[in-house]
Amino acid sequence: MPQTSPAADARRYAGIIAPVHLGAGAERTLRLASSLAQRLSCRLIGVAAKDIELPYYGDGTAKVNALLVDTARTVATEDLAKAEALFRRVVEGNAAVEWRSAIQEPRGFALTQARAADLMVLARQGPADESQGRMGIAPGDIVMNLGRPVLVVPPGVETLSAKSIVIAWKDTREARRALWDALPLLGRAEVVKLLAIGADAGEQGTQDVCDYLAQHGVAARAVLRPDSVKYIVDEIIELAQDEGADLIVAGAYGHSRMHEWIFGGVTNDLLETTPFCCLMSH
Repeated sequence: MPQTSPAADARRYAGIIAPVHLGAGAERTLRLASSLAQRLSCRLIGVAAKDIELPYYGDGTAKVNALLVDTARTVATEDLAKAEALFRRVVEGNAAVEWRSAIQEPRGFALTQARAADLMVLARQGPADESQGRMGIAPGDIVMNLGRPVLVVPPGVETLSAKSIVIAWKDTREARRALWDALPLLGRAEVVKLLAIGADAGEQGTQDVCDYLAQHGVAARAVLRPDSVKYIVDEIIELAQDEGADLIVAGAYGHSRMHEWIFGGVTNDLLETTPFCCLMSH
């Protein structure tokens, strides 16, 4: 692994946050977060939350009494204890770890706890993926409001070398944010490719971006595909495969952005179907 320059070292992750659930693939994603935190010498914060579940009648009202509330609270507490036990087992040996949990809605709890870290690691949760249960958090439900980058991990993946990285580049606020948020990983990569796609690929300032990255000790090379007729996600994944990359960096776009990069298009497909880890920022 190449030595990073002082400029690259100045931009580092101080903490990684990893929501923990009890569904499919929980341990694999946690192992990736744990190994990444060790490699980057940063704190790893495990978080979990679960709502109290109460029975509902057909008219939408909940049947609330002390016994039901106590029973539901006991179940939630037991599940949170299982999540903590999983976290402690996987991260054993890590120098800096912390556990936080609450009886609360999982997404809301994760959003507030993200203030304590630089990066959130989440398992992919596409329509074809196995369920993570009620404690799971879908990246698409959180990336637009988190204020932190999200590292989306596909099923079956439990390691991330990030030696070769593909940046899906469009000269927008979101892409610039993602590039900045990925600097701690880009500074340690051996190969970084900046991919611009579409008729305006040559107008996306890729040389400026490569020069900027060079100032951070990152040797990036622009790849322009102005004549591509492939779907953008297919083009991104193909380049990642060709370069032996295991990480894609991309901006996350909302509903009102350009037509080919809207949330329901490229962003949504990367969040739900990417075969590689994907770091996304909004």
